Amino acid sequence: MATSGSSHSPSTDQPPPSLPNLGSGAGVCIMSNAWKDEQDPSLISFISSYLGSNSLRLNFVSISPDLIFNCGGVSIAFVFVTKWDDCCNVGSFFNRVKRLETQFARLYVVATLSTKEQNDSFMRSYFQYEMEFGKPAFVLVTDAEMGFEKIVKVSQSRGMCKQQKVASKVKVERKRAVQDTDTFIRVLTSIPNIDKHDANSLYQAIGSIDATAKTSKEDMLANTDLSADKTDILSRFFQDPEFYLSPKFN
Repeated sequence: MATSGSSHSPSTDQPPPSLPNLGSGAGVCIMSNAWKDEQDPSLISFISSYLGSNSLRLNFVSISPDLIFNCGGVSIAFVFVTKWDDCCNVGSFFNRVKRLETQFARLYVVATLSTKEQNDSFMRSYFQYEMEFGKPAFVLVTDAEMGFEKIVKVSQSRGMCKQQKVASKVKVERKRAVQDTDTFIRVLTSIPNIDKHDANSLYQAIGSIDATAKTSKEDMLANTDLSADKTDILSRFFQDPEFYLSPKFN
């Protein structure tokens, strides 16, 4: 995802309360140039300050959605309607949403509905244009600042979930690797004259019991520091039934 473009410096105004972030370099908010030009400058100032307080960079780029956030390695696109009354062509709006939904795996639509009349208008249009519930997700708010706060919260939450899943996956894989290593060493050291050092050498060079059983004596000698006598024992153990079925004495 390209993030090139001019950066917008945070406002010197008092920043709003910060949210828990994802650490240093928490992410980036990419804002559509066209969307920015349609907004009140005070909203852009609020957005800049809010992003700065949450360690998020702001770039202005020509993009199809109004906003794209990348937090914790997750990119999320947003359509952000700050004034529903300005959506004079409701059909074009919903068609745009449908088109973007096919282009972005993660898309949210945030709509500012300040009055009951706006809310009723939105609901009528939503069903008139046969939107599928949850595809994409719509977030309805009463003012634009609240809408942007929700956008940041959604982005950071998705980023944190991604990081937690990655950390959990790494932990499981590390545990599995440790268990595999322990099993390998336990099996190999049960073979007469094969000690833990030998087993570790074989594990580093070959990697599994099945592969060790299929490895020739010549390859073991070439890729480990085992002696010829030990590679002979291993070869006979895995390939000679009379050897591995006979009694062993350590």
